[in-house]
Amino acid sequence: MRCAVLDDYQGVALANADWSGLDVTVLREHLDDPADALAEAECVVIMRERTPFDAALFARLPRLRLLITSGMRNASIDLAAARAHGVTVCGTGSAKTPPTELTWALILGLARHLAVENAAFHAGGPWQSTVGVDLAGRTLGLLGFGNLGKAVGRVGRAFGMDVVAWSPNLTAERVEPEGVRLASGLHDLLGQSDFASVHLVLSDRTRGLVDAAALACLKPSAFLVNTSRAPIVDAEALLEVLREKRIAGAGLDVFEVEPLPLTDELRTLPNVLATPHLGYVTEANYRTYFTEAVEDIHAFLAGEPIRQLWRSVTYR
Repeated sequence: MRCAVLDDYQGVALANADWSGLDVTVLREHLDDPADALAEAECVVIMRERTPFDAALFARLPRLRLLITSGMRNASIDLAAARAHGVTVCGTGSAKTPPTELTWALILGLARHLAVENAAFHAGGPWQSTVGVDLAGRTLGLLGFGNLGKAVGRVGRAFGMDVVAWSPNLTAERVEPEGVRLASGLHDLLGQSDFASVHLVLSDRTRGLVDAAALACLKPSAFLVNTSRAPIVDAEALLEVLREKRIAGAGLDVFEVEPLPLTDELRTLPNVLATPHLGYVTEANYRTYFTEAVEDIHAFLAGEPIRQLWRSVTYR
């Protein structure tokens, strides 16, 4: 079976699983239009939502029989189109801990100005130029309280933070056992937060949810962190509040276009601490992704596909 692995930025896919017996091509550079590179592929392995697979792309890949994504949810795959073109779509396991850890790396980096101080250290700059923000006694606002939001909240409580949460269907009964308060709404949540962290699933209901009016509720001393999905926060509204320093800063791991263009204004703002979508990029997760991708391939070839994705979600 001819297999292609897309967007293997670090060049680690082959080392993280036993691909023997398979004809595998690894593509390390991101392709906005991968159809020509995948023309002969019968199986394609993709990483999360780096490469959208819509009806138009499926139509240009007549040889494709199997599409595998890391994780069991990928909103950039048109599952109805996959079925229409006879393509089986499978997923893999994915740990919840890596995004939680990166969320806290961003929060701590913002609070203690780590990027600024580290740059000064290596460049022979001033010895101490910033004053850190205390976490103990501050309010952590969680926009979303699923597995990831709940885990982030537990760490916040360990730091001595007051934790408040909100999502459209969240109830006090779900948050109170965790020692967390329920905000009355999105604006109430953001208005209380010293650090607001986004942990919602992207959907038609959550796209653009954090708009200009919501961002205006944040205090000038507040930080916004997004390790979930970029379109949940209105990009232009966020740029405006950062540009005008109406909030203290933002910690971002997700972007509307990835890789982020070199000319994007976010790259120029000193109050932005950003990472290139590293939330799930850890050794253990990559072993799981690629090992289970190979398992998916062999199960498909044996006529018994495993970990199939059925639910259709429109991403764009």
